[in-house]
Amino acid sequence: MNTFSNIKELITTLSREANLLSEMFKKRKSVKNFQYDYALDLVDNNDNRIKFLLDKEVIRQNGNNLEIDDLFLQFFEQILNANEEINTSYINENIEKIRQNINYYLNETNEQRKYNYLREIKKTLRNVGNITLRNVVDLKRNIDNTFKNEPNYKNKKAKLYNLDNKRKDIVRLIEHTEILLSNDSISFFKSATDEELNRIIIQLKIQLHKCTHNLIEIEKQIIDFLNQIQYQNNIIEKLRQIKYLKDQFTLETSTDFKAILYKNNAVIFEPNPSYPLKLSLGFLQSDADVYKSILKISKQIHSGVKISLPLAEKISDEYLNTQIEEEIQINLEEVKNGFVASSYNLLDFVSGYQYPKDVSFEEIVNIYCQLVSQFDTFFEITDKYQEKEYIEFATIYPK
Repeated sequence: MNTFSNIKELITTLSREANLLSEMFKKRKSVKNFQYDYALDLVDNNDNRIKFLLDKEVIRQNGNNLEIDDLFLQFFEQILNANEEINTSYINENIEKIRQNINYYLNETNEQRKYNYLREIKKTLRNVGNITLRNVVDLKRNIDNTFKNEPNYKNKKAKLYNLDNKRKDIVRLIEHTEILLSNDSISFFKSATDEELNRIIIQLKIQLHKCTHNLIEIEKQIIDFLNQIQYQNNIIEKLRQIKYLKDQFTLETSTDFKAILYKNNAVIFEPNPSYPLKLSLGFLQSDADVYKSILKISKQIHSGVKISLPLAEKISDEYLNTQIEEEIQINLEEVKNGFVASSYNLLDFVSGYQYPKDVSFEEIVNIYCQLVSQFDTFFEITDKYQEKEYIEFATIYPK
């Protein structure tokens, strides 16, 4: 394996090929393969850049198709919290690693080596909390995706059962971790009086407590999803049986569905009720307000009065003359393109730009703000500031 020589080379390579790796990561689950020709367009048709990534095993080639290597793909998914794989073995390995380092710490007499073991224990404890939380989040997301998006009934049910087994594994690992923190290593926690270690342990217990509550809700959700699947499956099976009997023209003789429908008083089988409002004649004759309302409605319905509308005067010719008003607009897209192609900072560029009309300082400030708000992805905003006309501006350069 041709690996990177140092961290700087790795980071520089990933930064240089950010566009290519970003597109390949977005389309990692796409049915269509990522074509070599399309990758060339993203690296300015420089074939050596793709060959370099292949040599370093950042990407892999299969015929005319490219894909991100599994190691880097797993790294990107974990960092971006976009992975779907729930791997409880990581937690188990870290728990075992903590036990081993505790034994090494208790057996060691050299203070420097004891400190190294203690530092490894603290790092592993942090990993246990973060990995457990991530697995719980991934578990809940996978359960929702499986129930909503899996079209095959048998696969949906099997996947939910497998995810429930993953949930049980996480619960057991949380219990083992709590036992490790409380009983198995009591002598270690008494001897290793470290303030940072105490904070890490408290944070880990909070994370495990949160995970336990979420796992209880996840268990309820899985049970509810499985019950819905079973209920839907029972309905489908009954409909299939009814369809089969109907196709065989034996539905009426083989079942008593008509008698059941006659006995069913469900609201869906009843006609929509209507409730006409009928007022008594005595009430209509005695109430003055009702009588006024009736007269008003009667006039609106049977009114035969034709209202003659007055004619307006003739419009003066001067109002009909065409008047043209011109306004010069500043094209922000052109200003942005010119700035990206330059090496100036944004304030100096917009101040010296040749506009199609005279602009004031207030308009320059407005153009500066509009460019930053609309095209910030093309700019590199630094922490430095510069002042002009008693106003501070961030120093911005093109990327």
